[in-house]
Amino acid sequence: MDKIYDICCGIDVHKKLIVACLNHKRKKELREFGATTRELMELAEWLQKNECEIVAMESTGSYWKPLYNIMESYGLHAIVVNPAHMKAVPGRKTDVKDAEWIAELLQHGLLQPSYIPSKDQRELRELVQYRKSLVGERTRELNRLQKMLEGANIKLSGTVTNINGKSARKILEYILSGNEKKKKKYDEMYEEKLIAHNLKASKEQILDDLKGFMSPLQRRMLKELLQHLDELNVHIENLNDEIDNFMKPEEKQASQVIQDVTGIGNTSAQTIIAVIGTDMERFPSDRHISSWAGLCPGDNVSAKKRKSGKIRKGNALLKSTLVLCAHAAVRHKSSYFHAQFKRISTHRGKKRAYVAVAHSILIAIYHILKDGVKYQDLGAEYYNQFNAERKIHAYLKKLKALGWEPPKEAVPA
Repeated sequence: MDKIYDICCGIDVHKKLIVACLNHKRKKELREFGATTRELMELAEWLQKNECEIVAMESTGSYWKPLYNIMESYGLHAIVVNPAHMKAVPGRKTDVKDAEWIAELLQHGLLQPSYIPSKDQRELRELVQYRKSLVGERTRELNRLQKMLEGANIKLSGTVTNINGKSARKILEYILSGNEKKKKKYDEMYEEKLIAHNLKASKEQILDDLKGFMSPLQRRMLKELLQHLDELNVHIENLNDEIDNFMKPEEKQASQVIQDVTGIGNTSAQTIIAVIGTDMERFPSDRHISSWAGLCPGDNVSAKKRKSGKIRKGNALLKSTLVLCAHAAVRHKSSYFHAQFKRISTHRGKKRAYVAVAHSILIAIYHILKDGVKYQDLGAEYYNQFNAERKIHAYLKKLKALGWEPPKEAVPA
């Protein structure tokens, strides 16, 4: 097989060890380096000195990231390869080291590089991932708060819609003050509009629900928990400002445009743009981006029998964000996504229906960013305009099975 590159390098990345194999025409040189920044820079200088054309490495955990960043800063052409792609290439000998095998495949052009975004986009991804982890931590703390109140027989969840809202916080501070049995204090807060007047329960019902039993230890735990929630809220707000300032003008514009899609808010839009970027040219079609995101059903067919249709792993951050958007989209009963969810969940289940809606949302985003079109919701009645006669016949058949008979036409005298 012809060689594509005369000088190339395959790198096997470990936590504390980097093994590099440099193929220089017919010669092969194998060297080992440590994982410190100084040693990684020595590796980059060694490759520069030997005029290496291209470098390939496996995407092993997160260990490849510092090495890739240094290669990028030295101006070396580096690619990251999915290990599954290399395993699929036949012909490997058992005594060949990983670095040698990577270099051999690279030299003959048999490696498929994974998409690595620009440095700015990678940093934006880290910001939105960190924000997501903090939001998840806040949700876990709110669940702990809810369990603590239920253990004290305080029915706050039946009183307020949002347990992290302003009214809920005032009520919790009212409980911590030890005045849960004093109606006068609550009346003062109610008259001063510190507590909303449009809560789910009446004032008398709220006072009755707040008559629980909370020990001194539970009060101290509740106080600590509320302080932690306040700290998390401050950190999340600071991250929101940081992300907004870090995004480029074209990313902000793209984030604003895709919010026209039903179910997508500002936070979700920022996360989606941070993952997929604004340039859709790297995805030849909407099928490619769906497969990359892990929202495209598998196609395992043998002897005209479909064995499995499981979706692939894909990008975890993008997939989870789109599924979250799908949950929000199906709540709009007049939207196309609500009708799609109802149609699919009937015979495929809710989980598959949510994934299908997330898939449709991603396709809409793809065409908005690539073709510059504006999003228009097709409406809940979109499916009903197709095969109307067949649907009428199916409904009549179900009615007849239940014992209904069509009225007989009157015979003229």
